[in-house]
This record gives sequence, C-alpha cells and structure tokens, in this order.
Amino acid sequence: MEFLSYLISGLNLGSVYAIIALGYTMVYGIAKMLNFAHGDVIMVGGFISYYALDAVFKKSGLPFWFSAIIAVVLAMIVCTVLGVLIEGLAYRPLRAAPSLAVLITAIGVSYFLQNSALLICGAQFKTYQSIISGTLNLFGGGLSIPYVSMLTVVVCIVIMVGLTLFTSKTKMGKAMRACSEDKGAAQLMGINVNKTISTTFAIGSALAAIAGVLLCSSFPILKPTTGSMPGIKAFTAAVFGGIGSIPGAFLGGLLLGIIESFAKAYISTQLANTIVFAVLIIVLLVRPAGLLGKYVPEKV
Repeated sequence: MEFLSYLISGLNLGSVYAIIALGYTMVYGIAKMLNFAHGDVIMVGGFISYYALDAVFKKSGLPFWFSAIIAVVLAMIVCTVLGVLIEGLAYRPLRAAPSLAVLITAIGVSYFLQNSALLICGAQFKTYQSIISGTLNLFGGGLSIPYVSMLTVVVCIVIMVGLTLFTSKTKMGKAMRACSEDKGAAQLMGINVNKTISTTFAIGSALAAIAGVLLCSSFPILKPTTGSMPGIKAFTAAVFGGIGSIPGAFLGGLLLGIIESFAKAYISTQLANTIVFAVLIIVLLVRPAGLLGKYVPEKV
C-alpha cells in the first residue's frame, strides 16, 4: 500500500508540474523564449485565489464550493491579464533582440513579481485552505486518496487534451503552429504574430493560475517564493519530455513528479531534487531533444 500511496502522491505532484510545463512549452514552442517569470505567475494565482476565497467565503456567507469556483476564475482572469501585460511590456520590445537579453529580462520580471508580492502580502507565509477536502478510502482504509489529488490529475488530463485539440482544430491554434514553424512566413500569410504570441501568454498564464491553486491546495503553504522551485522543476519537466511538445510536457511532468516522490520515500528527502535533475541530465545525454521531442537539423 505504501508504494501505491507514493505513486498517487507522485501523480498529484507530477500533474501540477505538467500543467505548469504546458505553459512553458507553449511559450517556447511559439515565441522561442524561456519565460522564467512563469513560476511567479503561479504564486500570483495562489495569492489572488487565497484572498478571493477569504473575502467571498468568510464575508459573504456563500457555500464554500461556490466561493472556490469564484476564487479560481478570478485568479485565472488576473493571471491572464498579467501574462498579456508581461508579454506586451517586457518581451514584445525585445522580439528582435538577442536571446540573452530576453533571458535577463525574464529573470528581472521574476524578481519584480516576487518582491512586489513581498511588499504587498508580507514575508509571513499564509496557510492555504484547500479548494476540496476529504479522502477516498480504499482497501478498508489501507489506502487513502485525497480528493484534491484526484482533482489535480483529472484537471491535468483535461487541460492536455483540450490544448491538443485547440492547437490542431481551431484557427488560433493553427496560427500558433504556423508561428512556431516560421514567424516571417506566417506574417506574410496574414497571421497577426503579436496577437498570436499574446494569446499564447494568456493561455499559459491562465494555466499557471490553475496550477497555483492546485499546488497550494495540496501543499498549503503560500509565500512570495512559492512558485520558484515548482517553476524550475516544471521547466525541467518540459525539457525532459521535449520542450515544444504538449504530450511531452504532460509526460515529463508526470514522470518527474513520480521520480521525486519515490526518491523522497526510498532514498533521501534531502537528495530528491538532486536525483530529479540528475535524471534530466542522463535523459538529455541519451536523447538531447527529450523523450518526445524531435531533432530538427538546422540548415545553414
């Protein structure tokens, strides 16, 4: 039963990583940039939902489940607007700049969001109230599955399937794929590249808000640096699965969460992060493009 318990914990954590990684992989696949501020958008989503839940549920007397829905929707709206603003103010002026300039800007935006949260919300951590409580007891109580873990896995699968259908069936999704292949050619064909990239940031930031709520519901400690390490690990998961690939981000996130869970349980809690990144290095040595990534030769 312990093995199954650790597996479920790994799937829960891996699903959060996968949702975050999907945002990373979409932005990289289309804009060809690494948005290292993505992890801090998760933190913003967590704080918005925390204060919204506190205001709506405790002060209005509405049912908790309804208050939770309002809090999640509000967090998604705020993070979507934030993502579009970040892209428009920080990244769009650097569209033709060297990649190093964009990377430094992304790190600057990350520190700006962290310190803004520190000034506004304070350094004291907040105890987050899970949006869904209770456990499902199986095998006579020998195995307990938190409902939030089940919800996280289901939401992750729905998001992955939804994004896959969106990018393959809708007009905007096809525009995103065209920009991913060749922005210049896409623009010549009448595609608004700036609008497409802004939409990508909006979707990625909305996913970050969902990930922030689910992460804080499973691990109820919220502080200005909450999104930093999950953001780095989600980026690792995106690279692990093949950055630019939606199924790759999903697979990479799940595997990373399972590896981390088992490493903590059977090897060492202190060495878990080391093991996670060591596995990434080994995979990239064998498959530089990631598990589901495709090697594309560059013509010169």
